[in-house]
Amino acid sequence: MNTNGSLNTTLTDTTTSEVYVLHLTFQAHGQFVGQVAQAYQDVLYNIEQHCYDNDVFQSTPERKLIAQIKAVYGDDLEFLWPKFPQNAVWRRSDTHKWYGALLTVTSDKLALPGATHVVTVLDLRARPEDLSMLIDGQHYLPGYHMNKKHWYSILLDDVVPLATIMDDVKVSYMLAK
Repeated sequence: MNTNGSLNTTLTDTTTSEVYVLHLTFQAHGQFVGQVAQAYQDVLYNIEQHCYDNDVFQSTPERKLIAQIKAVYGDDLEFLWPKFPQNAVWRRSDTHKWYGALLTVTSDKLALPGATHVVTVLDLRARPEDLSMLIDGQHYLPGYHMNKKHWYSILLDDVVPLATIMDDVKVSYMLAK
């Protein structure tokens, strides 16, 4: 690994002791090249999964929330989407239903005012009759990328107190039963 955090690899042909690069060439085709490329990707994926922490959520509100949910419910985040490693869910261990999703999204997708920037939201379940009282368009928003009849998002910007968020998590947890 480099000092900038990137991983360098060299693949060597064991019969010739020469560096093999066809697996990195987009134009290279053939069964052998395909097998080498797949094996190479599998090894890199295995290294990523076993040697690196998936530490996407680093802000203070995110870390406090993750720690509090772990302490109260014993649940860890599940990173379900390889194409979206910056999104994760919490699910109940008994019903396997999601009760929370921690998502990174650009502010324009949430219709937030100001310059576009990346924000983190917590998606939670709510009773449909309670949503209109919760959503304020600033910190409580319609559920991002979820059914807006049953889900809402809380902007994790340190404005909504953790105790309030945990009360909301409790409701969501119960609704996922």
